[in-house]
Amino acid sequence: MAGGVRNGHRLKAVIPGGSSAPVLPGAIMMDCTMDFDCIAKAGSMLGSGAVIVMDETVCMVRALERLSYFYHEESCGQCTPCREGTGWMYRMIHRIEHGQGRPDDLELLNSVAGKIGGYTICALGDAAAMPVQSFLKHFGDEFAYHVEHKRCMV
Repeated sequence: MAGGVRNGHRLKAVIPGGSSAPVLPGAIMMDCTMDFDCIAKAGSMLGSGAVIVMDETVCMVRALERLSYFYHEESCGQCTPCREGTGWMYRMIHRIEHGQGRPDDLELLNSVAGKIGGYTICALGDAAAMPVQSFLKHFGDEFAYHVEHKRCMV
């Protein structure tokens, strides 16, 4: 669709429903049709329908850092899980991306996301937590590489 992946690169990941939807690896996405049921069965959602396509040249840590910064900045600060949690997630991801990640950061990051989603007044907390959890689920090896080697594997 839309001419394929740029410059002949391979498809790495797709966020099918805007930045708050869980990311799907390219291999899973290639087996999906762009309909509610197929995307839901694969573990994501159509959401706003703003499809984000990433090829093999994209650093998933850097991509998540950018998304988490957005949600941290958008938090109104009214409820504690979102106000504090989005900041924690952004700072941990930023640390990992800039070669200062710690071995326990990935587990802590997943834990913090789990304590935001479903515990906030509005849906922004869920929107901030879902990408973090799905990026770690599907691309945890890239995050671990950043932590261990202090640089990107891409």
